[in-house]
Amino acid sequence: MKTWTLVTICVLLGVVVRWGVSLNPYSGAAKPPMFGDYEAQRHWQEVTYNLPLQQWYFNTSDNDLNYWGLDYPPMTAYHSLICAYVAKAINPEWVELHKSRGYESHAHKLFMRATVLVADLLIYLPAVVVYCLYLIEGSPRKKISVLLCTLLYPGLILIDYGHFQYNGVSLGLALWAVLALGLGWDALGSMFFCLALSYKQMELYHALPFFCYLLGKCFKQGMMGKGLFLLVRISVAVLLTLALCWLPFLSDPSQALQVLRRIFPVARGLFEDKVANTWCSLNVLIKIRSIVSSDSQLYLSLACTVLAVLPSSLRLLTKPTIWQFKLALVNSSLAFFLFSYQVHEKSILLASLPACLLLSDLPLIAIWLLQTSTFSMLPLFLKDGLLVPYAVTSLAFLYFSVYLLSPLKHCTEEELRMGAYRRILFCLPKLDLGCVVRWKFYLSTLAMVALSITSVTMSPPPHLPDLFPVLISVFAFLHFLGTFVYFNVVQFSDPPSKKSQKKTN
Repeated sequence: MKTWTLVTICVLLGVVVRWGVSLNPYSGAAKPPMFGDYEAQRHWQEVTYNLPLQQWYFNTSDNDLNYWGLDYPPMTAYHSLICAYVAKAINPEWVELHKSRGYESHAHKLFMRATVLVADLLIYLPAVVVYCLYLIEGSPRKKISVLLCTLLYPGLILIDYGHFQYNGVSLGLALWAVLALGLGWDALGSMFFCLALSYKQMELYHALPFFCYLLGKCFKQGMMGKGLFLLVRISVAVLLTLALCWLPFLSDPSQALQVLRRIFPVARGLFEDKVANTWCSLNVLIKIRSIVSSDSQLYLSLACTVLAVLPSSLRLLTKPTIWQFKLALVNSSLAFFLFSYQVHEKSILLASLPACLLLSDLPLIAIWLLQTSTFSMLPLFLKDGLLVPYAVTSLAFLYFSVYLLSPLKHCTEEELRMGAYRRILFCLPKLDLGCVVRWKFYLSTLAMVALSITSVTMSPPPHLPDLFPVLISVFAFLHFLGTFVYFNVVQFSDPPSKKSQKKTN
């Protein structure tokens, strides 16, 4: 069968799975007075359509910021405005000022779900296809296998098409940026990343790798010749793109400052929900929010995040290769997720995208991370009534990824890049580290299944109402921390040899 025929089948399957998940409930369905993320996205359409741009981020009589006020950068607001024009043309009641709050109907649900799918068809899905076909080395079968597994990653599908968000837009733009850099189009890649950052501020998770890769490349080419010219081109591209995205807010400094205040909510505290990062897990033993002041929490979080991301970034700066870049992306995003301030459980999607980029190189670890990332959001899925799509998509992803990518057949020490571990663990008895990792994967998967079933079928003790969400968050945190250490070790190891690459093709 021809490659493009298989690509079409993969994309169609990805679309069918997405639309199937969209038939299920969404965040806050029929739960007044605030409803949920679905209502937040609908409300942003209402606000951007009916109010002048100068009022979008300010608290006014027509824009109560306590009721899902805009807290994403301008590109999200522009996207909401475009959706609002379409909604107004179909049914004006969907975006009527004040009166449309909490609006719910079958037709409106169909419209909202369709806006997510259209955005994916325009941005995310094409980026995945082009990346897999042009930047993944190996046979056509391997490229198609990675494509299908990436399209079936359940975490993104369940959040965007179940819970309801537009993460595919920012992640798709970031993927286009990675693709452009991989093809040597550095200025274009910088522009795409600026668009991603101007859509969701969480793309800061990926910012340091982009900065260090491009700066390192300029240094490598020589700052007195081609490197300087490249730096100027990239700088102009970045400044022009950011200026165009933020132009309506730059004429008045108070406007720009208010947008920044809204997208960086420092007042919310170190963490809120049960998220699988360091601070929430540490809170089980040490009530850090009670013993450390709010300002100190912010500085502590900043210091830990910088220290965690610095080694990977410096390594990339001195060795600006695409292999190092992909590893730095996952290391940076995991560092931010584990240690930064005010992290949401959905932010693990920022680490999941670069994990998808490593499916062809380190399939077992990438699959493990992607599966754990989906599992870490189980309490949110249960809250939204998404148990069935969670179970079906997770099992489907696990089956297809293990069957198509054969990760369990490619987990020798060499293929897992664990030579450095052998040197670090020299004092321990000689072990087959590949076998150890394989068995840990088996046990981890069984534990995730057991915790999922237990969370659904059993009631927690009355004095520990949050027992299962806490167990899930701590379990996932330990996996994320271990994966973070692993990828950092791999990044400081020798690059993959041609011989090992041929073995996995």
